Amino acid sequence: VVASMGFAQLMCACADGSHNNWAVLVCTSRYWFNYRHVANALSFYHTVKRLGIPDSKIILMLADDMPCNPRNSNSAKVYNNMDHRLNIYGDSVEVDYRGAEVTVENFLRVMTGRHADEVPRSQRLLSDEDSNILLFMTGHGGADFLKFQDQEELQAWDLADALQQMHVKKRYKEVLFMIDTCQASTMYRHIYSPNVIGVGSSRKGQSSYSHHADPRLGLTVIDRFTHYTLETLEKIGPESKALLITLLKSYTYDNLHSTVEYTAIKLERPLSSVLLTDFFASATLTHFIPAAYPLPLGSDEEVLVKPLRVEPQEVPPPVLAGSENVEAPTKHSRAKPGAEQEQSGDSANSSSLELMPPPERVAVAIVALGLSVVMFWPFQTLKCKT
Repeated sequence: VVASMGFAQLMCACADGSHNNWAVLVCTSRYWFNYRHVANALSFYHTVKRLGIPDSKIILMLADDMPCNPRNSNSAKVYNNMDHRLNIYGDSVEVDYRGAEVTVENFLRVMTGRHADEVPRSQRLLSDEDSNILLFMTGHGGADFLKFQDQEELQAWDLADALQQMHVKKRYKEVLFMIDTCQASTMYRHIYSPNVIGVGSSRKGQSSYSHHADPRLGLTVIDRFTHYTLETLEKIGPESKALLITLLKSYTYDNLHSTVEYTAIKLERPLSSVLLTDFFASATLTHFIPAAYPLPLGSDEEVLVKPLRVEPQEVPPPVLAGSENVEAPTKHSRAKPGAEQEQSGDSANSSSLELMPPPERVAVAIVALGLSVVMFWPFQTLKCKT
């Protein structure tokens, strides 16, 4: 209908580079008393999903299964506040790496994309050169390391090398690396890859602290850095123009009891221009082009698509194999009606014999010779005896 009117509008829906966002959320602590670290990661998970990043672009790694822990009085639930206002675990959480799967090796494989063949796509970071990546890590750490499972450590140099591999392989456009742990800022000070923003909850020599405890659970449920980060993020929507620098300057020592440090490593744009939604949200920008799209159209009555006319083709009669004397019909030749009735019975028999292939002719001759011998042999025998 639109085509017959002689005009068309082209609507181009394209994903802007800053909205091709991925999130890698990692909790590296196990054991019940580290409940708050799982709540930290799930709090970021809940926030980025609310702001539009789908599960297909979120890699969630939880080192322990707090919802199903036998000491959890709120079975299959995780709360990040003592009032239990929001279950941040819920029914729609998709955990990609759980328990013993959360290792330094698996984390580095996720970042660099160097997986075994059997690893499903849902556990892979399928980013590209237009992707912005939010990397959030929480757990116990120290100067230049972060503990995994209380058994191994991720060194700051390993993380720096992994980001460099991602840069060489064009797996990101920009990375926002946020880490909530003790001496957090030491984890990004060795990064040398471009377009990386590092944010740490504490400087070297400082600890990161929890915010408040749940008396019914008997332990703390969230860290201070995560709590005050959520205070800002919960006030914005997917189309918000709030700046990242506003969040970074909102952290105070009185609230966190530690000093938040941040840096922009070879960033190709001013840090003051970075939006929160550049990393925490995902939205498809739609550009409308008002100009008519040129189509090869004629008048309104003109038929745009003409049906193909297929000429009928004659199927030639089958030709028996080995018939040397029979002329093969061409596409212009036609069989004369009643031609087969002009032949007599003898000529028909001879022609049928001639139409036989050579092997069959030999067989018929052998059979005829055998019959003649059988028929005339007794007479020859009697004649000899007499």
